[in-house]
Amino acid sequence: MTKGLISVTRGLLSVIGIILIIDCAALMVVGKVNFGSVVPFLVGMVFVIHGMFWHTIRRFCSQHYGFNRLWYGLWAVFILWLLSFALFIWSLQQQIALSQQPTPTVAAIIILGSGTVAGKPTPTLAKRLDTAVPLIETQPDALVITSGGVGFQRTRSEADIMATYLHEAHGVPFERILQEGKSTSTEENLANSRALLEAKGLSIADPIAIVTSDFHSIRAISIARHQGYTQPITVASPTPLSIRYNAWFREYFAFVSGWLLGEY
Repeated sequence: MTKGLISVTRGLLSVIGIILIIDCAALMVVGKVNFGSVVPFLVGMVFVIHGMFWHTIRRFCSQHYGFNRLWYGLWAVFILWLLSFALFIWSLQQQIALSQQPTPTVAAIIILGSGTVAGKPTPTLAKRLDTAVPLIETQPDALVITSGGVGFQRTRSEADIMATYLHEAHGVPFERILQEGKSTSTEENLANSRALLEAKGLSIADPIAIVTSDFHSIRAISIARHQGYTQPITVASPTPLSIRYNAWFREYFAFVSGWLLGEY
């Protein structure tokens, strides 16, 4: 590898590593300590260390046959990971395209939570709620469920804040909204919502619309199918460009985490 290419590689590793560390540290500070935040944080640490001490690491590895093989092996694993990430992004784009097709008649509309700040929906959650409104208005017989529990250092559930937003910003009657306010994950969102559906005489065999962010759509529908929803239909809200690619990256790790935990 030439000196110029080494310099570029070190620079890229350092920049990417710092971005990962800052992004994941911010998530963990607010209580989101999970596979999707811890693993990218550790990857970022490895990148920064490589960027700062590239020559030292290479010199050490070149002097120890076993470590040299390990070093190349890890880079091979990293390349395979990049390929798997590219496959995930391609699959995500396919699911997003499906989510943007006209929604057929559904029995219920489940809106998944995505965080609140100072008693208000985050921009990402507000997008989900705004996206759900046209469907709520055009399908007056569909049951509406807001789903999300009480977050870190919060006193109100996401479901309550979401219902309030739908009512105050869009005039959706409170009487039409059921609140699922105990869940802390997508898996619990859908499992707890199932109980509310059954209490109202609906079944997960009925067509159910699941409103979530576009980057989250592939995981949401995979979890729904695993739980027995036979006709889940994702309705995807757009992710702001400023956070879109970061969201895709973190969602990859969250998807892997869900697979390891048997969520689908």
